[in-house]
Formats: sequence, C-alpha cells, structure tokens
Amino acid sequence: MENKYHNVPLTSSELANLWTQFQNDSMAICFLGHSLEKVEDSNVREILKFALGLSKSHVGKIKDFLNQANYPVPKGFTKEDVNLEAPPLFSDSLTLYYMYIMTLHGITGYAAATGTSVRADQRSYFIQCNKESMQLYDNIVEVMLQKGIVSRPPIINAPEQTDFVKNQRYLNGWFGKQRPLNAIEIDGLTFNAQKLMVKVVLEIGFSQVTQSKGLRKYFQKGEKICQKHIKILDSVLAGDNLPAPKKWESEVTNSTVPPFSDKLMLYHIVSLVSTAAGFYGAALSVVQRRDLAVQYTRLIGEIGLYAEDGINLMIKNCWLEQPPMVDDREALAKKRK
Repeated sequence: MENKYHNVPLTSSELANLWTQFQNDSMAICFLGHSLEKVEDSNVREILKFALGLSKSHVGKIKDFLNQANYPVPKGFTKEDVNLEAPPLFSDSLTLYYMYIMTLHGITGYAAATGTSVRADQRSYFIQCNKESMQLYDNIVEVMLQKGIVSRPPIINAPEQTDFVKNQRYLNGWFGKQRPLNAIEIDGLTFNAQKLMVKVVLEIGFSQVTQSKGLRKYFQKGEKICQKHIKILDSVLAGDNLPAPKKWESEVTNSTVPPFSDKLMLYHIVSLVSTAAGFYGAALSVVQRRDLAVQYTRLIGEIGLYAEDGINLMIKNCWLEQPPMVDDREALAKKRK
C-alpha cells in the first residue's frame, strides 16, 4: 500500500489530518506517560497503556507518511514537555474521565479525517484509527460502569404515540410558553456540559502549576468562562427538572509542581476551546427552540474570543507551530525582481 501511493501527492486535507493528529498524539504521549507513572488503579493503568500504545503507533505511522511525501515532520511535543517526576495532578477517577472525553474527541476527529481523505492508504489508516478509538472508548466506559462513575444522560418517559408538530409555538423560546426540551436538545446540553468539565479541571490544575503569570491569568479566565457556560447549560436542564452531569473539580490534587511544559498546557487548552466551539456548533444546528439557538450562538462567540487570546499567547512565546500552508505566490513573484 505504501509503495503504491508513494508518488501520489497528499492532498491539503490529508496533510491537515496528519499534521493535526501528530500534534495531538505527541501531546497525548506526554500526558499519558506522566499519568502512567502516577496511576494506582490497575484498571485505569491498562486503559492508559492501551491509549499510549495507540498514540506512539500513530506518531510513527505519520512520520512514515510524511517522509514518503518528502514533507517535514512537525516538532509537536517531546520528552522536553513532560516531567515524569512531578506529583499527580488528577485522581485516578478523574484521569479515567479525562480519557473518556478525549477519546470521544478522537472518534469524532478520525471520522472527519476519513471523510476528507482520498488516497486509499489514508482512508484505510483513519478507519483503523477510528476502530481502535472505539475499542478504547468501549473499554473506558466498561471500567467507568464498574466503578460507578458514569454520569448517565437524563431519562425521559416514552410518549403514548408518535406525534407531529402542529404549530409554530414549538419554536418559542424567549416569549410565550416554552415547550419542554426534546431528546436531541437534552443530548446536546448534557454532552457539552460533560465536555466542558474536562476543560475546567485542566484549567484549575494548570493554573496551579504553570510558572507563567500570564498563563495563570489565562487559565483562570478560562475556568470562569467554563463555569459560566456549565451553569447556563445546567440551568436549562433544571428548567425541565433534569439532572446536571457530575462535577469533577474536587478530584484535582493540590500539587504545584508542573508535570508539563507551559507550551503543552497552553496548546491543550486552546485545542479544547476549538473543539468546544465545534460541539456547540453541532448542537446549535439541531436545536428547535429559539432561546437555545441564541444561547449557543453567544457561547460560541465568547469562547472564540478566548481562543484568540490563547493563540496570541502562543505566538508571543514562539510556541505556535505553523500548519502546512499554500505557496505565497506574491512573495515568490517578488523574488524574481
């Protein structure tokens, strides 16, 4: 397969998929490596070992693809970005929950990468990544069920019969009587709140250990934004007497020793902000109540500005690795003068 496609150029989408995965998996190797040094629970340890093996395999495969294409391999994150001697920042249960959310992100990303890949070897590779991630996800959920730490989405009663919407009041939000939430809207509210919880605990932990005052301020600002967003999502659920997802802040340890570089921690938060915007957008696209559409639009705008602040910090510190870019034709033309 590799030799067959050796002379077929990678498309911009395929390059983007490989480049992004390299960044994320090289970061994951650092995070998982430190977690494995500190984990005590044997079941969580097996999850981490399996995930670490996948990330190392992905990084090696991506290097092969890029080398065959005569394309430079990104720097990503290395052993310089992790301190294996640092105390744990999260409890074993929180580490497992972190893996649950990050694996969900991986499944979503690999599905998108498959859909934008043309070369057969690229499609085959990302399909395999998705299969591996789904197996990892299944293992994680099974362990979470055994430990009783799964935050199940709300349960709703079955209607007596199938029904159809009869008037425009179904869309009411700010004015008039609001209808109850439907299952699709509950799904978006619940899972967005769950995903935000990982970002909250990371920002709490990272603000404790960062050596930069600027980054500490940034992480603390992000925590406040996330807490505000979680409160909004939870209040909508509470309006229909539905439970909010479990909170995890108490599972952050009191360590102040940085297990990761400031570069890695900032990248992790900025990448999660971008992911959150995508999940908000997905939820927005299917809501059928005007007030929910307005809320999601506001949330997307707020975290968009926060993400921009993070990118500016990365640029200021020379930490923003440049993704593959198209040739600057104007600059090339000027060289001929």
